[in-house]
Amino acid sequence: MDRDAALKTIRQTVDPLGEALHSLHMSGTFYCRSELTAPWGVDLPAMPHCLMFHVVSQGEAWVTVPDADPCHLSAGDIALLPHGEGHQLTHAIGAPSVDLFDLPREELGDRYERIITGGGGAVTNLICGAVTFSHPVAQQVIGMLPKLMNLRASVPGNAWIHDSLRFITAEAENLRPGGDTIITRFSDILVIQAIRAWIDHDPSAQQGWLGALRDPQIGRAIAMVHRDPVRDWNLQSLADTAAMSRSAFAAAFQEKVGETPMHYVRRWRMGLAESWLREGQATVAEIADRLGYQSEAAFSRAFKSMRGVSPGSLRKGANATATAPTGK
Repeated sequence: MDRDAALKTIRQTVDPLGEALHSLHMSGTFYCRSELTAPWGVDLPAMPHCLMFHVVSQGEAWVTVPDADPCHLSAGDIALLPHGEGHQLTHAIGAPSVDLFDLPREELGDRYERIITGGGGAVTNLICGAVTFSHPVAQQVIGMLPKLMNLRASVPGNAWIHDSLRFITAEAENLRPGGDTIITRFSDILVIQAIRAWIDHDPSAQQGWLGALRDPQIGRAIAMVHRDPVRDWNLQSLADTAAMSRSAFAAAFQEKVGETPMHYVRRWRMGLAESWLREGQATVAEIADRLGYQSEAAFSRAFKSMRGVSPGSLRKGANATATAPTGK
């Protein structure tokens, strides 16, 4: 097969960016439906390792994040805070705000609550969420996003937002059986669409790792590492996957991704290992074997060198978090 035919095959069989977005499945989801009347204002604390989002189903709101311009939201607009930074939601810029945990709330389920507050003026209804993403691809995507993103329903091509909001609002108000699942699925769609819109239009999304995913050759090599991380990859096999020479592939990968191919492979494997350890569904020895290490000790050394903590202590911490009692 000549080079042009190989590149055509690559384009037809691999969609690295699509596969990356496919990994954006939410976990650890918590929702709040807020019914607010002006004047109102809420201080939301930082939630590290969470993506937070706010959807305005009625009225308007302002989102203020430190070191960023205030963002105005109208009905149907979505604001995403990918890194869980503390911020304010208010009816107007500079309006007084109250700590979220000082507001009266109605617990409607383990992962769902409602807040009703305000001064009796103009009405704003919000659906807000805090979610996490456990898959390493998702974490890599989220890590590249700006601190505040806004998807406007008024932009041509975003009419689907209103349809999605109708479903989410109806489920949030009625709380029928399975409603929590429906809210989660539609929230998946809202978040992924917001990220797609950013990728399509923001120049920074054309660079670095995301830009490399768009490259038909480098993107294929990255996608194959994601699909088969335990394969005995080396520079030659990765270059063969990309239909490039070793030297050309190594140089192009370094330029586009910012690290050597083999460093990326090792870092990716350790990211998977960390995800498995946090899930607590495999022992350190089982993960070492799954990733092809000859011994648990060899894996532990490699993991600590790459992640800065031993796999055993990380797994113990995840187990302690999972079994700790929660208070209301």
